[in-house]
Parts: sequence; C-alpha cells; structure tokens
Amino acid sequence: MTASPRSAMVAAPVIDVTHTPERVVLVAIEHGRGALLDAEESLDELAELAATAGLVVVGRAVQPARQLNPGTLLGSGKIEAVKQLAEGERASLIIVDDELSPAQQRNLERALCRRVIDRTQLILDIFARRATSQAGKLQVELAQLEYLLPRLTRAWTHLSRQAGGAVGLRGPGETQLEVDRRRVRERIAMLKKRLAQVSRTRGLHRASRHAVPYPTVALVGYTNAGKSTLMNALTDAGVLVANQLFATLDPTVRLLRLPDGGEALLIDTVGFIHKLPHGFVDAFKSTLEEVQTADLLLHVVDASNPHAGEQIAVVERVLGELGAERLPRITVFNKADLPPPQVRPTAARPTCVVSARSGHGLPLLLRQIGTLLKTQQERLHVFIPVGRGDLLAQLHQSGRVAAQTLNDDTFEVTAYVPSKVAGRIRKALAAC
Repeated sequence: MTASPRSAMVAAPVIDVTHTPERVVLVAIEHGRGALLDAEESLDELAELAATAGLVVVGRAVQPARQLNPGTLLGSGKIEAVKQLAEGERASLIIVDDELSPAQQRNLERALCRRVIDRTQLILDIFARRATSQAGKLQVELAQLEYLLPRLTRAWTHLSRQAGGAVGLRGPGETQLEVDRRRVRERIAMLKKRLAQVSRTRGLHRASRHAVPYPTVALVGYTNAGKSTLMNALTDAGVLVANQLFATLDPTVRLLRLPDGGEALLIDTVGFIHKLPHGFVDAFKSTLEEVQTADLLLHVVDASNPHAGEQIAVVERVLGELGAERLPRITVFNKADLPPPQVRPTAARPTCVVSARSGHGLPLLLRQIGTLLKTQQERLHVFIPVGRGDLLAQLHQSGRVAAQTLNDDTFEVTAYVPSKVAGRIRKALAAC
C-alpha cells in the first residue's frame, strides 16, 4: 500500500495534542556574549512556546558553540546525553532552539531515534493553530510550505515515472520527489498570488480608512507584552486575551477616542519574537503593512519581564526590516501592576508607564497620543465653496479649526490638520 502524493504537499501536523500531551526535551546552543539572550534564557522562552503548543517539557540541555558538529549541530557527546535524557524521561520529541538545516534534522533523528524539530517549525505550528482569518491561514500555509520545500525527502522513489527511449536506455524518469517539489512550488506560487490579492484588498480598506480623516495608531511589541489587553482597555475591542505567546495573529482595527475630542484608528498587530522564523516578514507582509503605513506606533513592552531590554532590541530590529524605524513612536511600559519594572524609561523617545489590566496610566497615554498626533499637523489656509460642506466637516473632524469666516458663497478657513488630510482637501478643491 502506497501513500498518496498529496501527503507531500501539506505538512503533517508537527504536534498532536488530541490525546496525551507529548513529552519533549529542549536543546539550546550557547552562542556566547554576542547573543541577545543566553542559552538558558532562550530555553525559558522555548519552554513557553512548547507549553503554548500543548507540549510537556521534561528535560533541557545546552550545547556549547565551540563544540558544534556541522552535520548534526550537536556534538557526539551531547547527542548521547540528550538521547539518554529522552529515554529516561520517555520523551518522544526533541526541539532544538536554533534553525536546523534539512541534513542536520535528518542526521539528528537517526542519531536520537526520535522526531526532531527546530524552533521555526514549532512557531509555525503555533501560527497554524492561531490563524483564524483567510489571510492568516494563507500566510501560515505559505510560511510552512517554504519551510517544507528543502526538507522533502526521497520518500516515494518507487513511484518514479518510466521514461521513454530504446531498450536499455530507459531511466527512472521523474521521481516522486521531483513531482512533490514541483507541486509544492506550484502551491507556493498560487498562495503568493492569493496573498497579493489580499494585500490589494487590504490596500483598498486602508484607502477607505484614509478617506475618513482619522490618523492611524499601530500597536507593536514582543509577543505576550499585553498589546491586546491594552487595545481592549482603550477601545473595548473585545480582542482575545490569553497569557500565551501569539494568542492573536490577525490585525484588528477599532476607533480610539482621545481626550481632546479627536479620534484615531487603533490597530493591533501580530507580536514579534526572538529568532523570528526566516521568511516571516515576507509571508506576513500584508499584515505588517498596517505597521508601515501608521501615523504613530505604540511599542508595548512587558516591563515586568527581566529580559525586557532584549525584547525591545528584537522589536527594533524587526521594525528596521519593515522600514518603519523612523515612524513616530511612544514606548509603553505595560504591566506596572506586577513587580517593579526591570526597564526604566529613558528620554530617547516619549514613554509612558501603564497597566492595561488595572487602567493605571491610560489617561496619560491617551493625552500623549493626542499630543504627538497634533505635532504631525500642518497649518492649512483654504477657501471652500458653501456647496462643499463635506470638506468643511473633514477639517472640523480631523483637526482644529483656528478661524472660519463666510464671505459671500465661500468659507475662508484656517485649520491645523494631519498632512494627509491637508493633501486630500487641496486635491478636492483643485478639482472644484
């Protein structure tokens, strides 16, 4: 009985938690002083990821970087120690904290006699469980297939197609492995086309939001820093809140009312993490575009986390990859109701210490948001025909009208509004 070629196109679930939770051993590489997190700290985060995926961590091991084996990543002595640990703890899965090459993964599975996955595969599995929207599912599948493609093995050589030719010259033809790779590439191409359509649709949604004169404020930060809790506290959005990594993947947009009577659109986005999977930014491009086009970023930091400084560095790096490092930003030190913050606010950027759960500091944060959005406004002096009351309403709704007089059939208006609103008003008046 042979397996269906279809099975090679879609990766089987990495983790099965339908029955007894799987027991796992975690392995990290000690990269030395240049790493953002040391091996034990990175293992702590990997253990959180494993718990999010429904796994039970029963053992941990650290491999010194100076003893790495190119073929297995782990040294022979460490492989034997991990194998004994897994046997003693009845672990059926080994998770390596670094990304493994296809050859390293196969060699480790042979040496350890157990399934071996890396941090990237674990994160992608969690993404697959968390994605709920069509766009999110497409993005996750694309990332999974791009990860799977170089890891397809020669599992179906007995299904090779017979090539033509004279007797004695017939070769094996196109192997099933080649067919699988071709089908995966075709699926990847199709997913990219569909995601391009999703990106265009989101672009239209952004354009329609921009037609309404509201500035946009995007929440960014390390996963589980409290972005969704903060969004619920500021807007009553009803977004899922859970003490888990990557509890929400899909962006959510809600109206944010400011103390001065102004309004903005608040956008919740996917969280970032240390050792973000390769290709994450490309696969989630349509989601992360919400960050690139925002007027203001709220960088939410879990101030109670002892590794908050390293997490800030990770977020800064990802924002740099997105080309969003120059956007105006407020660093929001969240979870002030927990033990004293490990990171103290600095004067480098506007900061605010809050507790999204208790509400502490939220009024001050709202005032800071309003103040920063006002600094992005420009002075606009225009003459609006009385028949274009819609343009006059936009000026009142999106900014501050300093002076307004009626001269015959024209309003002479001086207002302070966001630059994009000023541009739309000038364009509309030019077409009158």
